[in-house]
Amino acid sequence: MKKRVGVLALQGDFHRHIQSLEKLQIPSKAVRWPDDLSDCDALILPGGESTTFMNLMNQTGLTEAICEFGQKKPLMGTCAGLIVLATEVVNNHIDPLGLIDLRVERNAYGRQINSFSEKIQIPSFTDQPKFEAVFIRAPKIIALGKGTEALGFYLDQVVMARNERVLAATFHPELTRDHRIHDFFYREFVERN
Repeated sequence: MKKRVGVLALQGDFHRHIQSLEKLQIPSKAVRWPDDLSDCDALILPGGESTTFMNLMNQTGLTEAICEFGQKKPLMGTCAGLIVLATEVVNNHIDPLGLIDLRVERNAYGRQINSFSEKIQIPSFTDQPKFEAVFIRAPKIIALGKGTEALGFYLDQVVMARNERVLAATFHPELTRDHRIHDFFYREFVERN
């Protein structure tokens, strides 16, 4: 029986992550309250607006619940989800969850109007290492900390990283028809947990 992946559904394009999981025939559910995590084996934190995310997580009790959940189960954060999971955000007053040792800068590539799509390199995808990545008000990974490994690259910048339980991407993999990152998260993190 396949494990279930929850998708944080407070804000952002969570529905597209659920669709990506459905295409891969991975059971999923929307997570809006701490109790929703009880039957989840992993959790995806989607893109959105990081300050709003943190406010809504605090109001619903999910901040503490996700911190606890992430001590034992896999997490994936994309764009704002990466910011929420990082250890340090240099240009914001939020206190991120600190579940992956990353120093990040919000909106590093510019405003919404500066959004772009570009091929990135993911060397571990040996058959086809190029991946079409969509960057929307994307954060930039400034530094990797202890136990954090770079996985994906745009020019000379790290755009995807991991530690033992967390996969983090600065872009939006759910906005393409290429579901390899969701598949990678499931195979390498969820199934092995």
